[in-house]
Amino acid sequence: MVGLNDAIEHEPGGHEPGGDEPQLPADLEKGPLRRCLATGAVQPKDGMIRFVIAPDGEVVPDLEERLPGRGLWLSADRAVLARAIAKNLFAKAARRAVRVPPDLADRLERLLERRCLDAFGLARRAGQALAGYEKVREALKTNQVGRAGPPLLLVEASDGSPDQRGKVTALAPGMPVVDLFDSAAMAAALGRDHAVHAVVARGKLAKGLARDSARLKGIKGFVAGTSPAGQGTNV
Repeated sequence: MVGLNDAIEHEPGGHEPGGDEPQLPADLEKGPLRRCLATGAVQPKDGMIRFVIAPDGEVVPDLEERLPGRGLWLSADRAVLARAIAKNLFAKAARRAVRVPPDLADRLERLLERRCLDAFGLARRAGQALAGYEKVREALKTNQVGRAGPPLLLVEASDGSPDQRGKVTALAPGMPVVDLFDSAAMAAALGRDHAVHAVVARGKLAKGLARDSARLKGIKGFVAGTSPAGQGTNV
């Protein structure tokens, strides 16, 4: 049986006062795994969202995972979030009255979008990202993003030409593909007039972008699939 309290961060050891479910072992409390309060699944927290209850009782997403208070973890999935809200699981897990903003899912989606685009722009300014059809193709052929090193993921505009996107992703079989943003959003993040194809080199920024893109995809309610060329893995 999975207890709601297992989805909350506790101090190691013992049971939650008044509860009948054991807490997560200390290695799960401090390590990379968390339990989803809606599904009960224990999984890497990279694919989850941490929430906290603000002093005024409002449920707040904590994407940085730094806010004080007990963390309530949910799988990054719009249906899971909807289930948690419908069944009042935040209040049950926190054992107090809480207020769930009516636009929580949309608010979370906007926050994740902003994080992704900010990381994308930072990678470009740090010389860790290249944009442009020919530049991206060359980076994939040489397995080198300028002087930044090998590429980690592709960023393809959702409204880009399927034919051109297919030609690009065919050069990088198995490479993660971020295709959640249109060309206007990509261009704005990169400080360009136009952007459809981009590649990001391995590093902290690319890893953060890959993680947040995967979480955003779940919150948008998309089902994981493949790239237009059937080569890259969409995140």
